[in-house]
Amino acid sequence: MKVQRIAVIGAGPAGLSAAKHLIGRGFDVTVYEKGSEVGGLWVYDNDNGIGAAYQSLRINSEAKDTGYRDFPIPAEASLFPTHYEMRAYFDAYADHFGLRQHIVVNTTVDSVEPVAEAPACPRWKLKLNDGTEPEFDRVVVANGHQSIPSHPPFAADFTGEYLHSRDYRAPDRFAGKKVLVIGTGNSGLDIAADVCIVTDRTVLAARSPVLIMPRMMFGAPLSRFLAKVERPWLPWPLARRVRELVTLVAHGRMEQWGFTTPKTRSHPASHPTVMSHIAWNRIAVRPGTHSAEGTTVRFDDGTEEDFDAVIAATGYQFDIPFLSSEVSPINGGRIDLYRRAVSPKWPGLYFVGLFDVSGGANIRMIDIQSRWLAAVISGDVDLPDEAAMRSAIAEEHEQMARLYPSGRRYGLELDPREYGLAVREDLAKAKEKVAASAPNPQPV
Repeated sequence: MKVQRIAVIGAGPAGLSAAKHLIGRGFDVTVYEKGSEVGGLWVYDNDNGIGAAYQSLRINSEAKDTGYRDFPIPAEASLFPTHYEMRAYFDAYADHFGLRQHIVVNTTVDSVEPVAEAPACPRWKLKLNDGTEPEFDRVVVANGHQSIPSHPPFAADFTGEYLHSRDYRAPDRFAGKKVLVIGTGNSGLDIAADVCIVTDRTVLAARSPVLIMPRMMFGAPLSRFLAKVERPWLPWPLARRVRELVTLVAHGRMEQWGFTTPKTRSHPASHPTVMSHIAWNRIAVRPGTHSAEGTTVRFDDGTEEDFDAVIAATGYQFDIPFLSSEVSPINGGRIDLYRRAVSPKWPGLYFVGLFDVSGGANIRMIDIQSRWLAAVISGDVDLPDEAAMRSAIAEEHEQMARLYPSGRRYGLELDPREYGLAVREDLAKAKEKVAASAPNPQPV
């Protein structure tokens, strides 16, 4: 039987995991990486042109809760590993599982197109920046979703120094300046805490409600406490209340510092020092931004202030530039994929890591998803028909709309509990299927 050729696009956390699981099942895998290193966003000054790591970057989750299931982060790593440690971890993962011989670096995929002769089960043609057009039986898109920055509407009107958080590296260049940081996600908090040490004034614009939780509690990572309290059977409103109480004990009410407490599910941010900087008046909190004229920024409450520089930690757009609109799973602010991985319309086109969950759980979910996808491609996991897949996708969209705020930030949101349960159930059925059909069953 002919071995299927599979292209994996991207050698970051998602691409490495997908390649490892597919190679383990005997497929002929080629990984295309735009830069010269593996590790994706965790490579500082990545030469792929889309690196976003800054000097102070650390992962937000404890080391033991991060990383791939069968390759834990080394015990000697920091409690919350730095980007240097994460890069070394991905390098070690690639070496341990023999992935490098399958990776083609410094190669950009310009387009991915189905071969027209076989529309029911197409092969796929990749156009590469070197002019070659290799064909594959299947394609796994694993290039992440943080490549095209999203800018505030007034960006072009601000005449001072402006940059997106993707281009921020270190605070030195902002010494003695008045700096506005827009956004209260983890990157925005990191950058505000970074620059406030050297600036004349730092302002943090809070566009959306946010719960800024402590990183540590009772001398240990907060995640250990939450793991004991937030049991799977605990209703989300009670889990949210637990998080609010933890934050209240650690920092007081969000409103007393100029923030707004979220009333629906949202990404809780966490930071070890930013609340102290706010308390010490090193960081001033303001509402969202409205407009700019020259170096003056107007806030949503009508007040204005002059700044030397604006750093926009305003997230990223949904886009997969090498896929046409006909092939892309992006549908407005939604992703139309079964189990966040399978295109119901295009057989043989798959995705890994096109979701967002809190902290290091992204890597854990990537690993689970990659294992599931390898079982799908191997034929061990049976997919429903197109109509059933579309129905499941619509149901998931409705559920996410009920649970999370509307808007681009939550368009990729994934419920890790429910997703993990669904995927593990599929894998358990696959294991039973393999055991029933083979005298020497293959592990799933």
